[in-house]
Amino acid sequence: MTALIVWKRVQRWWALALILFVLDWVTKQAVVSNLFYGQEIAVFPFFDLTLRYNTGAAFSFLAQAGGWQRWFFSLIALAVVVGISWRLVKIAESNRLEALALTFVLGGAVGNLYDRLVYGHVVDFLQFHWQQSWYFPAFNLADSAITIGVILMLLESFVSKKQEGTKE
Repeated sequence: MTALIVWKRVQRWWALALILFVLDWVTKQAVVSNLFYGQEIAVFPFFDLTLRYNTGAAFSFLAQAGGWQRWFFSLIALAVVVGISWRLVKIAESNRLEALALTFVLGGAVGNLYDRLVYGHVVDFLQFHWQQSWYFPAFNLADSAITIGVILMLLESFVSKKQEGTKE
């Protein structure tokens, strides 16, 4: 398979992933430029903008591990980027829902990978809570893109199973 064929198959998906990365980067830059660490700005009674740093993974898993986790999670993200890119080459034209799902995960993974490599932590700024007593861990647009991608993958698995069931 030539590079031109590969490029034609995946260009729209990589372009979408790039757009997601840029949106994530721009929002993080705006928050870092306008808030100090820990500051919370109430937007709604259940939602704040805040500035937090996460040196770990989801829900600050391994955040206090001493620094090695930065490189560990960066390697995992890099493997995810390569694996998703390879998968997109294979299914970009044949399964658009899976390609869309993987593209959202790809864009989010690149966004958080960039943070880890450049800053040593991921910048989080979206914070939901319940009556100032229960707080969901802060997250960012990259995390949101990954979550949307996973939801789309689950949807795609149900759709493909339903289609397989109707063929029999």
